Amino acid sequence: MPEVAAIVLAAGKSTRMRSEQPKVLHEICGRPMLGYVLSACRLSGVDRILVVVGHEKEKVMDRFAVDRDLTFIEQTEQRGTGHAVMCCREALAGFEGSVLVVAGDMPLVRRETLADLVDVRVERGDALTIATTELDDPTGYGRIVRDAGGELVSIVEHRDCTDEQLAINEVNVSYYCFESSRLMDGLSKLTPNASKGEFYLTDLVRNLREDGDNVSAVVKVAPADALGINSRLDLAMVSRAMQDRIQRVLLNDGVSIVDPDNTWVEADVAVGADTVIYPFSFIGLGATLGEGCRVGPFAHVKPGQNWEDGAVVGPSVRMEVAAS
Repeated sequence: MPEVAAIVLAAGKSTRMRSEQPKVLHEICGRPMLGYVLSACRLSGVDRILVVVGHEKEKVMDRFAVDRDLTFIEQTEQRGTGHAVMCCREALAGFEGSVLVVAGDMPLVRRETLADLVDVRVERGDALTIATTELDDPTGYGRIVRDAGGELVSIVEHRDCTDEQLAINEVNVSYYCFESSRLMDGLSKLTPNASKGEFYLTDLVRNLREDGDNVSAVVKVAPADALGINSRLDLAMVSRAMQDRIQRVLLNDGVSIVDPDNTWVEADVAVGADTVIYPFSFIGLGATLGEGCRVGPFAHVKPGQNWEDGAVVGPSVRMEVAAS
């Protein structure tokens, strides 16, 4: 299998979130949202990860300084998704293989989706393969326009849609997989949008087709996987969705959660089988609980804290087996 590179777009501001902090550093269940995207890339088998930074770039780079597998690429001015990918051309000079492009503010991306995109693109020989989903309310999303045979023709941004296109429920999820050489050729022909002067990565769908290249949109994801973050409301919604995923894994591993709606478990937590978590309990990032523990009600397990098998953890940190 040829090598796979990933470009993660992480240069945006937090304008609608009314925050001075870079958007991708806002936390979801104890981890910066960018951390989930990077993990999905690694777990899908990506060989090289380029992170495009811009706004408050030092903060992003400092936060992930220990991640030695990352190459940071600066986008000095934010001129759209296409421009962000253009900034990576030098770093990818001579690279042959698949190039994933993923937004850093979409922490619900799954490793399986990224792996599927690569597999489908390689198997079909596409210049570009994208993921899509169908939404009851597609407001704000780019619409997937297909021809009579069902083949992908273009992605039309919401603001540019005709009335007919606005009625389309299939939307772009912003997960892309390109063949590297055709990506580079396409970027060289990309022109700025007339109204905003920005370069849109989505324009490559139409451009590649016009050059006779194959493009496809056959990878489908669940609507929840399409949730990105542009506001505090989005942040809360994605946090809830991520919490549901975390708790589902624990439940499948033999942990009992008495009241999931009134329990919060942060990322990277390990809990042994037959442990019971009672209502109004919080378990912090990276904590470990052994088998057969009782947690709560009203317990607070600190991030990184370790509890042995059979521990009883309550609001006053009462225990039958000492915590380490």
